[in-house]
Amino acid sequence: MRRAERLAPYEVPGPDERDLVACPDCGMWQRCPPVPAGFHAECGRCRRVLAGPRARSLQVSLALVVAASLLWLPACIEPLMHVTAEGAERQSALASGVGALWAGGFPSLAVVVAAFSIVVPWAYLILLVCVLAGVSLRRTPSAARRESASPLAILYRWAIALRPWAMIEVYLLGACVAYSRLEKIALVGIGPAGWCLIAAAMLLFIADASLDDSAIWRLLPFRRTSQPTAQGGHDPLPTCVVCDLTAPQARTGERCPRCHARLFVRKRASLERTWALVLTGFLLFIPANLLPVLSIEQFGRVEPSTILGGVIELVHYGLWPLAAIVFTASIAIPLAKLCGLSWNLFMTQRGSTRLLIGRTRLHRVIERLGRWSNIDVFMVSILVALVQFGQLTRVRAEDGLVAFAAVVIVTMMASNCFDSRLMWDSAGGRK
Repeated sequence: MRRAERLAPYEVPGPDERDLVACPDCGMWQRCPPVPAGFHAECGRCRRVLAGPRARSLQVSLALVVAASLLWLPACIEPLMHVTAEGAERQSALASGVGALWAGGFPSLAVVVAAFSIVVPWAYLILLVCVLAGVSLRRTPSAARRESASPLAILYRWAIALRPWAMIEVYLLGACVAYSRLEKIALVGIGPAGWCLIAAAMLLFIADASLDDSAIWRLLPFRRTSQPTAQGGHDPLPTCVVCDLTAPQARTGERCPRCHARLFVRKRASLERTWALVLTGFLLFIPANLLPVLSIEQFGRVEPSTILGGVIELVHYGLWPLAAIVFTASIAIPLAKLCGLSWNLFMTQRGSTRLLIGRTRLHRVIERLGRWSNIDVFMVSILVALVQFGQLTRVRAEDGLVAFAAVVIVTMMASNCFDSRLMWDSAGGRK
């Protein structure tokens, strides 16, 4: 069982300036020393885990990411699945869905699928390999000899920014749903890319779980020009939202000395931007669930299907687990995200002190689960590429899918715009 070590607010400068961090959830700045094996460090106020044990091997994480990258290459090139119906056979690769959506008159959906399933995953993997390889080989220049942020730190900042949008495992789950639906109406086989996709997603999931951001930031030295000063751990200070580094008030708006991100006391216009995105999400949620996301044409007969209709179809075929997953990811999670963000915004503007830790944890969950709502978008992209048998059977994307993809993107942007530290500021830092 893992044990937690609470951290006290920072009061007196110590010998290691890298120990200074600010909790990204509640804003309290504190000292986070290296964590011994068997422990993890929690924020002394909101209980967020700030660091894990440093015993984790970067070489193991690097090996996992390199293996995932090598498997991801054939996953993007080789056939993903092939389907046989009425004596005809079709096969599709990962990029086939992008081309089918573009040819079907949905270029915006094609761009979304291409970005989240091909472009961003490749960029994330390359950046992660560069950073882990550079840190493992210890080629980062020392802080004393460098006046600006380390190039590896800048690359890792970009990797962290891309991490939520690299949806390899989400695409895998969408492929599983598409396979289950196709299996009931045709003969379906998994191609070489399908097996590579499964292996790459599993390896990347393990690699992400093994990575400790705080440990990597510690291995990226930087040169701090001045120390932050305050009369306790609750005074707002300019803080890097990427590496959690604190800085003096005079450095507000400047670049972080470690990762080169902008330093601000709090995210600019956080409440206003989040409210705008949440309201947009609510408006888009209605057509996303009322309009069909796809239509199946068989022998001239067109049958439109909504998201809920797809869930009912999975239940009809006896695929209860997949039906539960699709309902949760495509209906429950987007609605819960919008309602949860609305509640946090309302309570923050009221300055409420109720359930501060619970509301902070809720926002943490909202940030982590939002990307999984994209299952239906990936599933439809696979179906429109595979099920194209002329007048016999074919699948087409519909306008509801555009609204649904917009809901996913808007809710992810809203959770990123909301600054949970404002909840603690408005409540005076109390529980």
